[in-house]
Amino acid sequence: MNYDVLIIGAGPGGIYSAYELINKNPDLKIAVFDTGCELKKRRCPIDGKKVKTCINCKTCAIMNGFGGAGAFSDGKYNITNDFGGTLHKYIGKNTAIELMEYVDKINCKYGGEKTKLYSTANSEFKRKCLQSDLHLLDAQVRHLGTDINYVVLGNLYKELSERVDFHFNTSVEHIEVQGDSKYKITTANGEFTGDACIVSVGRSGSAWIEQVCRELDIETSSNRVDIGVRVEIPAEVFAHITDELYESKIVYKTRKYADHVRTFCMNPRGVVVNENTNGLVTVNGHSYEDPRLHTDNTNFALLVSKHFTEPFKDSNGYGESIARLSNMLGGGVIVQRLGDLIKGQRSTPSRIADSFTSPTLDATPGDLSLVMPKRILDDIIEMLEALDKIAPGTASPDTLLYGVEVKFYNMEVKLDNNLMTKYKNLFIIGDGSGVTHSLSHASASGVYVARLLTQ
Repeated sequence: MNYDVLIIGAGPGGIYSAYELINKNPDLKIAVFDTGCELKKRRCPIDGKKVKTCINCKTCAIMNGFGGAGAFSDGKYNITNDFGGTLHKYIGKNTAIELMEYVDKINCKYGGEKTKLYSTANSEFKRKCLQSDLHLLDAQVRHLGTDINYVVLGNLYKELSERVDFHFNTSVEHIEVQGDSKYKITTANGEFTGDACIVSVGRSGSAWIEQVCRELDIETSSNRVDIGVRVEIPAEVFAHITDELYESKIVYKTRKYADHVRTFCMNPRGVVVNENTNGLVTVNGHSYEDPRLHTDNTNFALLVSKHFTEPFKDSNGYGESIARLSNMLGGGVIVQRLGDLIKGQRSTPSRIADSFTSPTLDATPGDLSLVMPKRILDDIIEMLEALDKIAPGTASPDTLLYGVEVKFYNMEVKLDNNLMTKYKNLFIIGDGSGVTHSLSHASASGVYVARLLTQ
């Protein structure tokens, strides 16, 4: 079957590519392929009772399907060039911001209109951070919440499904270049051709995209992996920050090693959750727009970025090995009181029960020092002590640390300034390209290439 545009991946990049294509040219024939299911059929079998650990489903319902890995996230769209990827280096800073703002308007149109847009601009908190050698990155943040994010995606799918052919539970095995700007993809359900191909497979497609690049002789370069913990504290400790900014991206350079540690994915009055990444159980956080779903705690990640040089190239493999060790020792995620970590003792169920901070995730009490490299733990402890200066109570002995949290990044694919490979109208976008690392950047990249194709 022949289409005008083939889109591989139904995450943010693929969704916004399709959305912009049909709105710019309703006559286009578009197909979207994804290994997962449509949104309402995405269900992880882990229920914490009958099924407590990953059973290695053929396709992970958390990572794949309409909405991508972000479908069950807390729905934060950061409008900034300071973090979330390097999209601006390809298309320009102004264009990147304009596209992120455009995506924000669409999210509001499809169900997010009552959510709040936060901003760090002109914040007094920024001055306080600098006084403590902490650096607050500038951004506007639209927080949809896990609940409203799901609504927005559902509304988008309802409209797109009437005008776009979705092929779910369909893995693309190969991409073949057929002459100038003609592509054939091979799936278990048949072959499809198109005049343009947009690849947006997200982080879960990292191994597949490397295979495609090898087969098509597309150059790639090594990227990084972020390793750390998820911190859980009483909500009041960070309330003066989260009430004003909601999400604060704070970067600190440690005195001991000169490593950069950053806060990530802050969830005021949220919950800590398990995340299954290709069979590895790591930790993440969610928060909700609905006040009825709020908790007494706030959680956020502290991540240390590790870049590797020759001869080592497998940054994701390094992160996976640490996550696998955590799964081996704790049967999944390990939780430890900060006071226990500093004293060099493992947390026990009784110590966790006696903590003034009640955990929102039923994790295994243990010892993170048996899992994570000393350097990374030293960085995290130093960062917590720095944060304690602007939010007293952050470095309390009862602060809970969940490990491990790992953020994997794809190999960075060599692309031109239009996010196009060396083949005409073969684009690689979103987190699968190694260029973007966020919902907003991935979505914006989809809009950008769609506009190129409809000029």
